[in-house]
Amino acid sequence: MSTKKTIFWLCILLFCSNSPFIFARGDSIRPVTHGASPEAVELLQYIYSISGKYTLTGQHCEPLFGSINLASVEKMIGLYPAVFGQDFGFSAPGTWDGINYRQQIVDEAIRRHHEGFINTIMWHAVRPIEDEPVTIDGSVRGELTDDEWQDLITTGTEINERWKSQVDVIAFFLKQLRDAGVPVLWRPYHEMNGGWFWWGKKDGDNGYKKLYRMLFDRLVNFHGLNNLIWVYNANEIREGVYSYDKCYPGDDVVDILATDVYGRGFAIEDYEQLLELAGDKPVALGEVGPIPTPEIIQSQPKWTWFMCWGTPSGRWGQYEEFKAIYESDNTLTFDELPWVTVKNPRIHHPLLK
Repeated sequence: MSTKKTIFWLCILLFCSNSPFIFARGDSIRPVTHGASPEAVELLQYIYSISGKYTLTGQHCEPLFGSINLASVEKMIGLYPAVFGQDFGFSAPGTWDGINYRQQIVDEAIRRHHEGFINTIMWHAVRPIEDEPVTIDGSVRGELTDDEWQDLITTGTEINERWKSQVDVIAFFLKQLRDAGVPVLWRPYHEMNGGWFWWGKKDGDNGYKKLYRMLFDRLVNFHGLNNLIWVYNANEIREGVYSYDKCYPGDDVVDILATDVYGRGFAIEDYEQLLELAGDKPVALGEVGPIPTPEIIQSQPKWTWFMCWGTPSGRWGQYEEFKAIYESDNTLTFDELPWVTVKNPRIHHPLLK
């Protein structure tokens, strides 16, 4: 750890509690969920504390392969990411995004939390006009007609009731994390300002905003999930993609704002537009295709984490890029999280020798 990082964390630790995270619960920063769990409060406070100072490294892991991507990063450069990403999936059992892996995902999220990793979870949701399992092109990237959308947001319709049932399945798994004291950076219905998912580019108060708020109400008020940190996760702005504010559901249901970057290369105007919408809330890179460079993180210091999408084992040609960003003075890896006691958990996977 660099001298600068050491001094920062020594100052922080002067105010530590005995919790798995580091901030006293009386702090004014609170998640939007009323009665948020102590762990969710403390994780959000931590994210606020690093905003503008450090960016957490993160890696997405596919349902089929569990934690292999974490192990791949460590095998490549000798360091683990701080943020462990997963997806509740949608596809047939045994396939890449199989719905049969959900319990394994929850069990692993609990283990990773106890080791010190930060968990972020998403869900490529099935269309509410059909039942799981589905294919991504046949459902997740499908469409709803205007009439079907109206039925979706109308209480008591067949589509609305099916949607509730689908959400309730996911709530069953999120409740296990709640009961285990695991806070989750929750990224529902992501990339909504693009038109490639069934929930995307739905205008007005009865469009995406309504769906997001319906989900918030179902998970928080109906199911009592108080361990979620709600992330409004849009897509980088490009031709055919809405501005960040057009689908924004409101400050009262969003803790953190994020964007996914795959094509434009971390354009400064995207960063500035998201910051403007966020106000005092933290911002993050929910998914990245190309990994950001230390220079990008230095010039855009408000990103509180980035999560690399894709399999690191297929990126051996990017060894130097991974090494540079993980060893940067402006990023934090797993071993640099202030609550971590076992600096190298040695995650093994049978597919990695």
